[in-house]
Amino acid sequence: DERDKDIANAIKYAVDNGAKVINMSFGKGSSPQKGVIDEAVKYAQKKDVLLVHASGNSGTNNDDGNNFPTKYYIKKGWFSCKKAKNWLEVGAITPFKDENMVANFSNYGKKSLDIFSPGYQINSTLPNQSYGIYDGTSMASPMTTGTAALLRSYFPTLTAKQVKEIIVSSSKKSNDKVKKPGTDDVMVTLDEISNSGGILNVVNAIKLASETKGKNKYNYTHSGNIFP
Repeated sequence: DERDKDIANAIKYAVDNGAKVINMSFGKGSSPQKGVIDEAVKYAQKKDVLLVHASGNSGTNNDDGNNFPTKYYIKKGWFSCKKAKNWLEVGAITPFKDENMVANFSNYGKKSLDIFSPGYQINSTLPNQSYGIYDGTSMASPMTTGTAALLRSYFPTLTAKQVKEIIVSSSKKSNDKVKKPGTDDVMVTLDEISNSGGILNVVNAIKLASETKGKNKYNYTHSGNIFP
């Protein structure tokens, strides 16, 4: 597992080198130096950088505090109610339009998980100029990260917090019953295992972003039109 100080240093390195969105496709079951990561997360928030994190592949509830790093800050050895405003937690869905829509391996959380994104049988690049098909929230998180990068590119006056809110608010809602990850017969709706009850929708996100007034101190403009 990645060490806490390495995670913190990686976040700070990316921020200092101009990143506006950071994908974090990693996770572990403990965090002995979480305060160090919290400092890096706060540093990224101060610099208006969005952090997108994969929820994990254990089919368990992240609300139980069993997956790190997390958006919740620690205080005197215990989790506090304060959380990072620049953090987006992502679970994985499949292409199936039935009870198997949510990937069985995906971690979830009514409080901790923000959105679901494609993370099943994803064709991705590999070393040595090759490709491979993989499953995991480490596939789903970059899907959301790419959407955030698109929004920050075309609408650069939007803040990290605004981009997060746009992605979550514009997600496609579903009331269909799906199998709860990690189970074979427990049926739930998406809003029971995430705080948005939604699935990433890039087109909706772009439309909402185009209607949102930015707050960023940098007054950039984009002269192009992303729609035909």
